[in-house]
This record gives sequence, C-alpha cells and structure tokens, in this order.
Amino acid sequence: MDGRMEAPVAVRGRGITKVFGDVVALDHIDVSMTQGQIHGLVGPNGAGKTTLLGLLLGLAVADEGSLEILGAPVGRALPPPDGISGFVDGPGLYPTLTARQNLATLAALRPDDAPAANVEEALEQVGLIDAADAKVRGFSLGMRQRLGLAAALLTRPRLLVLDEPSNGLDPAGKKHVHRVLRRMAAEGATVVLSSHRMDDLEALCSEITILSTGRVVFSGPVNKLSDENRDLDYRLRASDPSAARAVAAGTPGVSIVEGHEAAPGPDTDVIVVRARVAAVDELVARMVREDVAVRELTPVVSPLEAAFLALTEQPAPTAPISPAAPISPATSTASTAPTEQEAAR
Repeated sequence: MDGRMEAPVAVRGRGITKVFGDVVALDHIDVSMTQGQIHGLVGPNGAGKTTLLGLLLGLAVADEGSLEILGAPVGRALPPPDGISGFVDGPGLYPTLTARQNLATLAALRPDDAPAANVEEALEQVGLIDAADAKVRGFSLGMRQRLGLAAALLTRPRLLVLDEPSNGLDPAGKKHVHRVLRRMAAEGATVVLSSHRMDDLEALCSEITILSTGRVVFSGPVNKLSDENRDLDYRLRASDPSAARAVAAGTPGVSIVEGHEAAPGPDTDVIVVRARVAAVDELVARMVREDVAVRELTPVVSPLEAAFLALTEQPAPTAPISPAAPISPATSTASTAPTEQEAAR
C-alpha cells in the first residue's frame, strides 16, 4: 500500500448491456467515472453513446449488469438518485416562452424553492442574461444549447450529463460553457460530456471513454490515450525550407511524407514529417543547432484524434484538419426535447 486514497467514483458500471430488438447498443461494458472530473464520452455514430447517456439520466435501464450512480445502485426498481441533471439530443425547450420563462417553468416543477432562486444566476453563468426576455423560437442553435445548460444548472447537480453541448456555439458561447463546466468540476461535481469535437475533449476532459459498436475500447486518463508512442504527421514550416528538409532527412526516427495534402505543391515552404514525440524533440534540437528557425510545427491530426481513429478503426483523414474541427456530424438515437408543435400546446 502506498498510502494514497483512491479518488471517489461518481459512476460505476459493470457488465452493462442494453438491447433494442436485434440491435445490441451496449455489450457488457464496464465504465468508471471519477467524482469531480470532466469525463469525455466519444465514439463513431451508433457506438452506444446516447444509450449510455440515457442510462445515466434515468431515461432507460440496463437489461443486464449493475450500475451505481452517486453511491446508489440504479435499475428497474431503483430510480437514479437526486442530483443528476442534463440533456440528450438537445435540450427540451418551449419556443413560445422566453428564456427566463423556460427556466421559471422548469423550476416550478421542483418541490423546493431553490431552483426558482437560481434562475437569474443560471442565465448569468451561460451568458444569456441580455437575452433573458427574448422568445426561444428566435434563438440560434448555440443559444438553445446554452439555455439547456442553464436549465441543467438550476438544481446545482452533482452529476451533469451533456450531449454535444458545443453544437452551434460561437467563441464567446464556448467560453461561457467551458468556464461553467470547469467551475462545476472544481466544486466537486462530475461532468459527463459526449462530443465529436476533439478540441473540446482536449481542453476540458481529464478522463475519456471511447465506445465502438457498443463496446468500450478505451477508458482512462486522456494523457494515456494520447501517449507518446505513436507516429504522427506534423506540418513543419521553417525559415530555410531546404535546410529544414535536410535536417529532417538526417534525424533518426523522422521521415518526410512526400505528396501529403497538408503540404500541397512542389514549391511550398511546408514539409510534412512523420515521427514519434521523442524524434520530433530531437528534430527541433537539431534545427536550433543548424540555426534554422522553426516557424510552425503542428500535428496534422491531433494526438487525441489520431488515437481515436486508431482505436475505432476509422480511416485517417488525408487532408489537414484543424484541431477545432469535428470528426463527423453528431447524431443520436434518442430525444427528450418537445417538437415545436408539442411545446406550443
């Protein structure tokens, strides 16, 4: 024993299985999410992410296995404990009501007065106080996402479950959302974040679970996923392209990738090199010794995205990808949001 205390677990699942007809959405998965952390949940479309989110929110129950949330077992006769909030496939909002009215209506459904008192605070946190009296039907997708987050914050949850919360967010909106999620984790809440956006995961998550065809292919700290023992392609731009190419060609463990779309054309001053982290470090050191200034050295695909593609057997992209770009359009299989017609009634 090393004397260190194990971090408390907010979610623990063992052998979780969920079947819809002939479709096995979750296939005997084990999952563990640490209290006070932001846990990313990713996978290709149809991997089982939405099903798992639904189990955490109490929208469905597992057919097999055991699930414990916030220290309490859940199942068919055991509903999830208090302290859980969030949304799947977008928040359920009433378009004919204002943002403030939406939150006040939700707060009125609670037996205590705390949520009603939190309405203004929630609007302020997500940056919607100036739009509080505007009807939701005129909101952009990003504003709806922020209002959905505000609704989830009303009860100050201990477990916050969010499905693609960054959809449609502009930079200011994303800043608000990221600040809220980091603050919640710092205060001890657990945030489960499903996303196709590698930039959000890299910026926010300390833990990640990757699903593929209903099975867990990785679960653990992000730094173990994007480890240093993987060859990656890097864009290299230097003050002297010819000298940079010569240095790269002579560095052990570094190879030049000819004809890569990240460096189009024969006369470009960008070359693409393939190497592991240790070899890249040596390349930079040699460039400095040769008095060649490095002006750009960035992964063509982020380490986290490269690991994701490898683990889920997705084809690697052939064109340069910004770290801020999503892997693929987000889809999900369940929704709790009212339609425009239903909400208007």
